[in-house]
Amino acid sequence: MTIPIHMALLDSVTTCLSQPVHYAICKLGFEKKDTYDINNILSGNGEVCWQSVAEHVCYLESDQSVDYIKSICSLGPVCESVNLYLKSLTKEQFVIQYASWFHWTNCTEVFLEVFDVLQDTQATEVALGLMKLTSSLERALGDVYLLKGNDCPFLLRDLLASDQLADVFGQAVMNVLRVFIGSPYGLNLRNVLWHGFASPQEIPAKYCAMLLFLTAGLGQLLQTYLLQTKCVLVHRPYVIFVSLEELDAFPDLSNEILSIAEELVKQSSFVLKIMLPFWIAALTAFKQSKYADSVILLLPQLEVGLRLLFTTTNKCPNRLLTAESSALYTTFDEMLAKHLDNEEVNQLPVVLEEPAMDFLWDILNHQEGPRIRDRLSHGEINLRTFPREVANQIVGFAITILYRFSDEDVFSLKEHMVIKPLMNCASCYRSRFHPISRLKKQVLECMKSIHLWPELPTVPEEQVQIIKGLEGNAEANTLILMVSEIISQLHHYMPQNCCCSDDLINSVLTERLLMELCDTRICTLYSPRPVLEVVVVLRKISAQCHQVSQQVIAGAGLRYTQWVNKTLRSRQRHNYLRMLNSIKFLSPALRLILLLITLELVSVHSVCKKNPFDYQQYLKFLKSVLQYTENLVTYTSPEKNKWDETMELTNKILIKIRKISDRKLMLMHLAT
Repeated sequence: MTIPIHMALLDSVTTCLSQPVHYAICKLGFEKKDTYDINNILSGNGEVCWQSVAEHVCYLESDQSVDYIKSICSLGPVCESVNLYLKSLTKEQFVIQYASWFHWTNCTEVFLEVFDVLQDTQATEVALGLMKLTSSLERALGDVYLLKGNDCPFLLRDLLASDQLADVFGQAVMNVLRVFIGSPYGLNLRNVLWHGFASPQEIPAKYCAMLLFLTAGLGQLLQTYLLQTKCVLVHRPYVIFVSLEELDAFPDLSNEILSIAEELVKQSSFVLKIMLPFWIAALTAFKQSKYADSVILLLPQLEVGLRLLFTTTNKCPNRLLTAESSALYTTFDEMLAKHLDNEEVNQLPVVLEEPAMDFLWDILNHQEGPRIRDRLSHGEINLRTFPREVANQIVGFAITILYRFSDEDVFSLKEHMVIKPLMNCASCYRSRFHPISRLKKQVLECMKSIHLWPELPTVPEEQVQIIKGLEGNAEANTLILMVSEIISQLHHYMPQNCCCSDDLINSVLTERLLMELCDTRICTLYSPRPVLEVVVVLRKISAQCHQVSQQVIAGAGLRYTQWVNKTLRSRQRHNYLRMLNSIKFLSPALRLILLLITLELVSVHSVCKKNPFDYQQYLKFLKSVLQYTENLVTYTSPEKNKWDETMELTNKILIKIRKISDRKLMLMHLAT
C-alpha cells in the first residue's frame, strides 16, 4: 500500500522550519547592521577573547537565565565578523594559527575541512560541515566532561548544561555555546540539521564559521585548564562496526543504479523540492567514496521524507514543521512507534509495510544494531574510516523508498530491471537486530559449537581402565533415553520427516532442523512486553548453553593433551574420564534445550495473548531451566569439574521438562 503525495504539496513547501524557528535562524542574527571589529574578540596571538564574546550574551531580568532572542541578535554581527575574518585567511595561515587548538577534539582534520568549506560557501557543503562539526564537538566535550564526571550525558542539551563543563570552561563560555547549539530556545543548529528540518539555503554560513572559531577557543581554555590541574584528557575509542555481513541486505550499488537514483530524486514524491540539493549531494558523495558524508546527508533526508509520509497518513500536516521549544519535534522515534502521542495507531507502518519498518528499526533503533544516526550525530564514529558496506545499505534502502513513491511510467523497462533486485531485497527483508532475531543467531551458533563435540580428541577405549566409581554408563543411557521420550512428545510441532529415524536424537536434534525452524518468519515489529520478557530468559539460557559448550571443548582438549603427556594425577585422570562420560548425555540434553527454545519462538506471540496464569507458569518453568544452565556453567568450569553433580542436575531438569510437556504447558501447546 502506498499513499500518493501530491506534487503540488511538495512544491508548495518552502520551509520545514516553523515561523519562529525560521525567524530565529534566518533573520534574527541579521537585524543589527553594525560592523563588528574582529580585534575586539581576537588577541594579538590569535586567541579568542572569551570575555568579549560572552558580553554579547544577554540575560533575563527575572531569573538571570539566558535571553536567547536578544543574544542571537547581539551575536549576529560578531558571527559575520568572524566569518569575514576566516575567509581572509589562507589555508596555510589558518593551519599555522589554529590547527593545534583543534587537537583536543581528536579529529583536527574535520575542522580543517570546515574551514575549506567556508571559503566556497556552497550551501549544501556548509550544512554538511556544520553537521560534522557539531557531532565532533559534542564528542570532544563529552571527553572533557569525563575529566570530572562518570556517565557522560547522552543529549547535547544536558551536556552543555552540566556543572562539569562549567567547571572546566566557565559558565559564561557554556552560555555562549548554548545560544548556537544544545538549547531548544536558541538557534539549535545541531538538531534542526540532523533531524532534517533545515534546507541548505536556511543555514547561514556565519554560524558555521562562529562555531569553528569557538571550538578553537575552547581548545585554548582547555589547554590552560589541563596545565593548571595536571589532568590528562583521554579520548574514548570510536565505535567500530563488527560483523558487517549482518548488514548485507542490498547488493553493491553500481554506477547504473546510482544514475537512475539521481533521476528518481527529481521524480519521487518522497523528496521535498527544497531538500533536493541534499539528495544529489548524498549520491555524489557516495560515488566519490565519501561514505560518511553520504550517510550524514542522507539520514536527515530519510527523516524528513518519512515525516512527510507520517503527517500525510496520520492527517497531522502541522507536524511537518519544527515544533517550538515547548513541544517535541516529530522525529524518527515517534514516526517508528506503534502509537501516536494521542494513543491512536500510527498509520505509517501500514504504508511502509513490515520489511521497511524492520530495516529502519534495525539500522536506527535496536540496541544491538548499528544505531547509525545516533552514533554519527553524537560523534561516536570515525568519519574517515566509515565503511562502504554500511553506506551501501542505507543508500540502497533510500533508493527503494524513492522508487516506491515515484511514477513507474516515467522509467524504461531496462531501468525497472536494474532496480528490481533492490526492490526484491527490500520486500524480503527480515529484522537482524531485534531480540528475537538475535536469539535465533545465538541458538544456531550454540548448536554449531555443540556439533564440534564428536570431533574432540578422546582416549581410546583400550586405554580406559575400569575404575571404581566410574560405572556411570547406565545413568548416562537413562538420561539419553529420557531425551528421546521428550522428542517423541514434541514431534507434532516439528517439520515432517524429521522423526522418521529410530535414532531420534541424531535425526532430530540437528543443526539443519534448527536452521529450518529459525527460518520461520516471525513478526518482530512491536513485540509485546510479555514476549520480550520470555525472549530475555531464552537468550540467557542459550548464552549459558554456549558457555558450557566452550568450556567442554576447552577442557576436553586440555585434558587429552595432559593424558597423552601423562601429566595427570590419579584424581585428575578419574575426573577426565567422568567428563568423557558426561559428554554422552550433555550433548543431547543441551541440543534438546536449544530445540525447545526454537520451537517456542514460533508460538511466543500467541501464548502471551492467552491466560496470563499459563504465561506466568511457563515463565517460571523457563527460569528453572535458566537456573539449570547457570549451575551447569559452574560445574563444568575448569575450577569445579563436578561431573557427577552435572549428571544429577541434568536428570532433574529432564524430569521437569518431561512433566511440563506431559501437562501441555509448553509454549507451543498454549499457542494451539
